[in-house]
Amino acid sequence: MSTSQTLGGATRCGRVIGPSLDKIIKNAAWRKHTYLVSSCKSVLDKLESLPDDFHDPSSVVAGLSSPDADAVLQPFLFSLDTAYSKVVEPALDCAFKLFSLSVIRGEIQSSKQDSVLFKLVNAVSKVGAMAEEPIQLAVLRVLLAAVRSPCVLIRGDCLLHVVKTCYNIYLGGLSGTTQICAKSVLAQMMLVIFTRSEEDSLADVAVKTVYVNELLAFTDKSVNEGSSVYFCQGFVNEVMAAGQGSPPPPPDVIQILLQNPETETVMTPDSPSFRGYEKNGEADSLTGDMSKMRQDAFLLFKNLCKLSMRFSSQEKNDDQIMVRGKTLSLELLKVIIDNGGPVWRSNESFISAVKQYLCLSLLKNSAVSIMSIFQLQCAIFMSLLSKLRSVLKAEIGIFFPMIVLRVLENVLQPSFLQKMTVLNLLEKMSQDPQLIVDIFVNYDCDVDSSNILERIVNGLLKTALGPPTGSSTTLSPAQDSTFRNESVKILVNVVKAMGSWMDQQLKMDETVWPKGSQIYASMDSNASQIGEEDCDTQPDTNPEAYDASMLEQRRAYKIELQKGISLFNRKPSKGIEFLISSKKIGNSPEEVASFLMKTAGLNGTVIGDYLGEREELPLKVMHAYVDSFNFQGKDFVEAIRFFLRGFRLPGEAQKIDRIMEKFAEHYWKCNPGSFTSADTAYVLAYSVIMLNTDAHNNMVKDKMSKADFVRNNRGIDDGKDLPEEYLGSLYDRVVKDEIKMNSDTLAPQSKQVNGLNKLLGLDSILNLVSWMQPDEKAHGANRVLIRDIQEQFQAKSEKSESAYHSVTDVSILRFILEVSWGPMLAAFSVTLDQSDDRLATSLCLQGFRYAVHVTAVMGMQTQRDAFVTSMAKFTNLHCAADMKQKNIDAVKAIITIAIEDGNHLQGSWEHILTCLSRIEHLQLLGEGSSPADTRYIPTTKAEVDEKKALGFPHLKKRGALQNPSVMAVVRGGSYDSTSLVKTVPKLVKPEQIKNFIANLNLLDQIGNFELNHVYANSQRLNSEAIVAFVKALCKVSMSELQSPADPRVFSLTKLVETAHYNMNRIRLVWSRIWNVLSDFFVSVGLSENLSVAIFVMDSLRQLSMKFLERKELANYHFQHEFLRPFVVVMQNSSSAEIRELIVRCVSQMVLSRVSNVQSGWKSVFTVFTTAAIDERRNIVLLAFETIEKIVRDHFHCITETEISVYADCIICLITFTNSKFEGDIGFNTIEFLRFCAVKLAEGGLFLNEKLKNDNISALKEDSSDGQSVTELDEQVSYWVPLLSGLSKQASDRRPAIRKRSIEVLFNILMDHGHLFTRPFWAAIFSSIILPVFNNMRSKTDMLFEESSSGDSPSSASLHTEETTWDAETSTLALQLLVDLLANFFSSVRSQLSSVVSIILAFIKSPVQGSTGSGISVLLRLADGLARSASEDEWTEVFLALKEAASLTFAGFMKVLRTMDDIEDVETSSGQSVDKDDLDDDNLHIMSYVVSRTKKHIDVLSQIVEVVSELYRRNQYSLPASHVDILADIFSCIASHAQQLNTDTVLRRKFKRACSVQNLTQPQLLNFENEANKSYMTFLQDMVTCNPDVSKELELESRLVTECSKVVKIYLNCTGQHQQQTKPIHWILPMGFDRTEEAKARTSLLVSSLEALCSLEAESLKRHVASVFPLLVDLVKTEHCSPQVPYALSNVLKSCIGPILG
Repeated sequence: MSTSQTLGGATRCGRVIGPSLDKIIKNAAWRKHTYLVSSCKSVLDKLESLPDDFHDPSSVVAGLSSPDADAVLQPFLFSLDTAYSKVVEPALDCAFKLFSLSVIRGEIQSSKQDSVLFKLVNAVSKVGAMAEEPIQLAVLRVLLAAVRSPCVLIRGDCLLHVVKTCYNIYLGGLSGTTQICAKSVLAQMMLVIFTRSEEDSLADVAVKTVYVNELLAFTDKSVNEGSSVYFCQGFVNEVMAAGQGSPPPPPDVIQILLQNPETETVMTPDSPSFRGYEKNGEADSLTGDMSKMRQDAFLLFKNLCKLSMRFSSQEKNDDQIMVRGKTLSLELLKVIIDNGGPVWRSNESFISAVKQYLCLSLLKNSAVSIMSIFQLQCAIFMSLLSKLRSVLKAEIGIFFPMIVLRVLENVLQPSFLQKMTVLNLLEKMSQDPQLIVDIFVNYDCDVDSSNILERIVNGLLKTALGPPTGSSTTLSPAQDSTFRNESVKILVNVVKAMGSWMDQQLKMDETVWPKGSQIYASMDSNASQIGEEDCDTQPDTNPEAYDASMLEQRRAYKIELQKGISLFNRKPSKGIEFLISSKKIGNSPEEVASFLMKTAGLNGTVIGDYLGEREELPLKVMHAYVDSFNFQGKDFVEAIRFFLRGFRLPGEAQKIDRIMEKFAEHYWKCNPGSFTSADTAYVLAYSVIMLNTDAHNNMVKDKMSKADFVRNNRGIDDGKDLPEEYLGSLYDRVVKDEIKMNSDTLAPQSKQVNGLNKLLGLDSILNLVSWMQPDEKAHGANRVLIRDIQEQFQAKSEKSESAYHSVTDVSILRFILEVSWGPMLAAFSVTLDQSDDRLATSLCLQGFRYAVHVTAVMGMQTQRDAFVTSMAKFTNLHCAADMKQKNIDAVKAIITIAIEDGNHLQGSWEHILTCLSRIEHLQLLGEGSSPADTRYIPTTKAEVDEKKALGFPHLKKRGALQNPSVMAVVRGGSYDSTSLVKTVPKLVKPEQIKNFIANLNLLDQIGNFELNHVYANSQRLNSEAIVAFVKALCKVSMSELQSPADPRVFSLTKLVETAHYNMNRIRLVWSRIWNVLSDFFVSVGLSENLSVAIFVMDSLRQLSMKFLERKELANYHFQHEFLRPFVVVMQNSSSAEIRELIVRCVSQMVLSRVSNVQSGWKSVFTVFTTAAIDERRNIVLLAFETIEKIVRDHFHCITETEISVYADCIICLITFTNSKFEGDIGFNTIEFLRFCAVKLAEGGLFLNEKLKNDNISALKEDSSDGQSVTELDEQVSYWVPLLSGLSKQASDRRPAIRKRSIEVLFNILMDHGHLFTRPFWAAIFSSIILPVFNNMRSKTDMLFEESSSGDSPSSASLHTEETTWDAETSTLALQLLVDLLANFFSSVRSQLSSVVSIILAFIKSPVQGSTGSGISVLLRLADGLARSASEDEWTEVFLALKEAASLTFAGFMKVLRTMDDIEDVETSSGQSVDKDDLDDDNLHIMSYVVSRTKKHIDVLSQIVEVVSELYRRNQYSLPASHVDILADIFSCIASHAQQLNTDTVLRRKFKRACSVQNLTQPQLLNFENEANKSYMTFLQDMVTCNPDVSKELELESRLVTECSKVVKIYLNCTGQHQQQTKPIHWILPMGFDRTEEAKARTSLLVSSLEALCSLEAESLKRHVASVFPLLVDLVKTEHCSPQVPYALSNVLKSCIGPILG
């Protein structure tokens, strides 16, 4: 040991080499290996003399010069050349150490074959052929160490040779362990080489260690010898870790290795594994600009691809070594793709290599039916999808149908391992959300691509459903079940991935990507714009412009195009018409022909039929179609073959004739020298078609021979024969190779519409991979197809459609779901329905959950409802006797959905809540309780447990079989039925009950916590969701309550709980919630089921109590809305119990939360207002008690809110006064109104502008004359409702209430009128006071109208006291009105005219005593206004009196005309009149007229009295206008009185009527005398007291005229005037009547004479001519009283005498 330590000298390399040389010397055969021993000793001696500090960066051995390095390594070359194991082993061991410790350094390549390193690596590779396992393992160690060394760069064909060595060791390994080690070493080499190419560095590169077990996933499991995996893993780990402790390589060495990259022409090795795969200069264009390491990586990748494409020869088609080599190449390619980094995915050269070599390898190997190769294909394809899909769009579009879809869609005769491999691939795909989205965006939304995702989903659906019933299949039941479960699992993963992708995108508040999508453009720099043909359908590839909306357009375009294609395949003419009308193709024949030629999915047979039609458009299209081919230089048969590749000739001879005629014409045009004329080409073409049919149709038994064919075509060339050799050649080629369209070669399972099949020649590809070939031979035809496909790949990459889109807009999920939700729903539903396997059902329920999540969040209502409805049906709660564990799992899933996705369920909540309701129903039955027992009264937990313990036996006893509820549940029903059964015709069998009871145990898995959690979680729902939740819960609750046999309140209880949970939400949200709840409570509160209605109202009370705990700010109205259900139910309920309950509930709420009530007062008072008119006395009294407490104790709470609330309070009180129940309620209410007035007068009101405006509006509405109120004082705004209420009560039908209301109204105005402003007074008069007197005026008007219309007086008396005032009430009201006007005249003087008109109306009223009362009121008014009224105001009063008198005249005259039809019968004085002479009607009329006359006289007398009193008070200061009006009043009354008194017929009728009925006659004469006397007195006073006015108005003349009129009347009475007209023979004494009349007129005559005496002499002198004759007549007249002569004497003495004298 001590000797060996000194061997090799002091240098670092010597310490490594010395011991190995010594071992070689000892192990060598001295005779055979003399030169080796000598060389070893020479090197040892040399090493002893070398210094330790020498550094030469160009040397291949560290610490030595270049010559010394070559000499030192020479013994090892000799050792390896000996092929003697004892010598080879130490040499290999030393080489391993030299490479591992970085002692050897330098570049190794074939261009430097003289280099010692090249020789060393070459020698190591050669000994790998030794059939000794230790040697082979040592070679693997050395080669891996060499590749791993940071100081060695193996390049070009040398690297390939190293890989070949390991490759051959794998193929010829003596044991499974060696083979696995070789595979592991190769995989590790790939990692080292491609990791360095990624980093573009030798040193400081972290290389991942290969995981051996992963390499055995597809192959070599059979060669695993127990611990082989562990040994190989340790083997690789040891090599990779061997040089970790060595010093880092010098930078100058690394620099030398990496500088000056040279593109090397690869010299391929001699091994058949690599023979013939590289042509000189083939890779120059791709690797010229790359670094050395990347060039090597590219070269290695390319050769591995080519190696994987090698097929065995036809003679050795079972070459298993070739198959293993192919498999190993694919495995290494998989390692490379799996571990490729960013450079690999973005470098143009690497991407081109993948397209040119790897994709071609996958194409060729698709024809191999070896399972391991297929599995590797799928694995590599998955890696390409994950890493390189953005640059392999076209290639992936081909591989999907070729590798995945054709296997997936084969349902009847699939290979189990194949399909499981595809399903595993799809499972991996489904775990990448972005991959799923990208596939849909780039293929399903691409017009020229197949709907890959749609076909995947549909294929998974077919697999999940299994083979159709009745079809034959090669699958065993276990295999079929595995397929079904796997397909369902993948669908679940797909929808889960959608949800994950959606959630991720939605959570990104600010994404680093541009909004919409990103586009990874194709590698071709020219692919920047869309082709002209698709410019209107393909969106621009600008990242900013490309978004989901454009994808939607492309998708819609594609769907419509496919619709047109489908229509064409059924009815070609209509299909073309549809496509032209929808602008998918142009209307020119050339465009239609181009469409038929290039569009995918068209049926070739239909195309042929369409082209053979003789209509104008198809014929033109056929010509354009044929003209689009270029047959120049083509052989005739090949031209036909090329022409017919796109369609199938039709079966009709005429159609074939038209097509072939055009073909012949065009062919001859392209090749004019081929035949004499086009006729020759036509006949020959038709003959070739017939030959093709004859040769390849199995139905033809007698085949045409070559001689027959030649004979049939003689003379066709313008009478000449075509060369026989030419015709024979045609015959041979047609017979050997059938002329057929491309789609004729399709396998049956690939006949589905595929977007790329026709355009890219995929029909032939699918023929290539039809899995019908028994061997792995690459036939000539397949080589041609593959070459065509390569050309099409390249052509596709040059189109702009190859741009790859990566969308981040979640709205794209809508389109994905539109194509996938149906298959998913079908797969999940069918599996869940048919399978009881826990795993399968669990997967389906997960799928439902994820699907509901995605569709709900995306707002796809129809799809969401479909999934939720299906889940709800699968709970089987509607048929509990058939429930299973999977149904309980479905219930759990629904609860989970409700909690997790509640924010997006919207209308689907109804199905979920219905399930929860049915669960509770079943649990009640399971607890042993009948629904009637637990309908409204909740039980305690102890009671539930006790019932549950005895529940199931309880179901079996006590007639449970006859219980309709139990029978309904056991019998079951449809999911949609609200009540399972209404009538049960027969009993349920005991077996059914047993099954039901057994299934009830399953419900124990769902506790109350789970159920309640859904409702408690409602407080976490967003604003829209909670409204939808409440709506659904209301529907479910209504369904429960409307059940005729078994109404329940479970959902109603939960509704109340939900409202409690969500009461703290913001007002806007809570308002929306309550709008729903309010309508529900109203609907249920009006239910005919009294118990339900009571329960609902009590629930509403609880909510209201809870809600009123929160204070409401001013000007909000939510309390009012909240309490609205109480109002509506109170107003519409026919149940007295409900109405009483509402009153009690509202009373309790208000009195307990009175300080918090704001806008809720409105609803409260509305409830009490409704109660006030209720028919039940107890309800009225209960409501009044509450309103009494509110007004007495909490009046300030009412006035602190809006004015409308206060108005509602007053309306409520007024309504109580109208209660039909007699008692103290009405009077108490009126006193409350007075109390309210006192409270208002005390002040402390809090008002705002809005209240004022509201009050103004209310006042305007109540105003009868439309007077505008614009200056209301805020503090008096509250008076309007109070005063208006009392005003309306003045028309109450009850006299006591009327009278008291009037008294309180005017008392309030008198007591608190000083608070009112002038505008407010005007409003009070117009809207409150004046309407009070409407009844009085309406009665007067009505009586006058009745009188004037001539109706019988009896009709006038039909007006009852119930609707009008009596005289006492009217008088009281007028007195109060006058007092009010006088007291506040300064503020209300504008109302004088209204008041006067009211008084006059009362004076005119025929009510007993109204005249006198009215006059007294008028006098009272005059007294009150004595010092306040202005001249104009007095004018108004006087004019009113004048008008009243005039109206009285007219009305009375109409009354008198009612007696015109009564016969006038003269009676002598004292003569009795027989009562029988008059019928009852006449008597009644006459009696009425007499009565009216007396009243009329009284009215006018009172007017005269009033006027007299008024002028006497101010007779010295009355203006002329007033005097003139007053004079007119006196004059018209006097004239009217004279007119009545002089009507003798009227007087006779009065006398007759009074004598018959013992009535006193009207004092017409006295009335006349008093009227004239009053008039004369007025004139006399005016002349005396107001001479200026008298002179202005010439009152003296009017006085003289009036006195003259009186004298004349007296003279007529005494008969003096009649005597003057006849000759006087004698003077007869006056009769009794005249005497009495004279006596009555004496006083008036005396007055008139005294009036004349009072005139001044000058005044009298002016009128003496008219007066003196009358005085003379008086002298001659007999007088009944001495006063007349005396007065006459005075006149003559004092007046006439001085004038005459």
